[in-house]
Amino acid sequence: MKKILFTLALLISFSSFGQTAAQYFKSGFDKFEAKDYYGAIADFTKAIELNPNGSGSYYNRGLSKSNLKDYYGAIADYSKALELVPNYAEAYYNRGISKRKLKDYYGAIADYTKAIELDPNYRSAFLNRGISKDDLKDYYGAIADYTKTIELDPNYVSAYYNRGISKSNLNDHNGAIADYSKALELDPNYSDAYVNRGGSKNELKDHYGAIADYTKAIELNPNADAAYYNRGNAKDDLKDYYGAIADYTKAIELD
Repeated sequence: MKKILFTLALLISFSSFGQTAAQYFKSGFDKFEAKDYYGAIADFTKAIELNPNGSGSYYNRGLSKSNLKDYYGAIADYSKALELVPNYAEAYYNRGISKRKLKDYYGAIADYTKAIELDPNYRSAFLNRGISKDDLKDYYGAIADYTKTIELDPNYVSAYYNRGISKSNLNDHNGAIADYSKALELDPNYSDAYVNRGGSKNELKDHYGAIADYTKAIELNPNADAAYYNRGNAKDDLKDYYGAIADYTKAIELD
């Protein structure tokens, strides 16, 4: 989650209120950084009581609530921050994240789109809008957003990984493999990318290649039950039934 603190505007809005509200805001910020989200909320609330027009206090209280999975409360605070500062791109972005957590995918897309209108280079907004489109099975739309993310940042690992998932959902397994491979080139320890690349290889009947990827995923994450399960499937396709049983058994042990 983007932890951008609206410090400059906050200081301006506090200028006529003395230092007390600013001190509560600073204390709330320090507690947020220390992951004391309840303490942060209490301090931001006090800052708001002293300065009801402090948009940064609403925004950061929203971040704190989101970290506590109080997504409705977070949305209310982001909305108040936007009421005070309508061009607050980060507030739209984070409100979109909270809406997606509540499965309001259309609402999330609307907020990400607004953030992008305000900041056309907002790569995380493109990425997360793609994820929400993927939730709605708009795979082509998702791919377009992931591609834009990559244009803005060619080293954005998650964009390649998620684009691979969307391509796989469209049965473009060769394209998916290319994206998973790029993600692994950027992050060789990305175990989930090995699992998903293995899945695409298996769909293309490259069972040995799939097994190699699942095995690598297990090396990186010995608790990857999905890797054991899918490796079992690949071994079953190769009629290695004893090997398949061993992997299914391990998957059951893990889950």
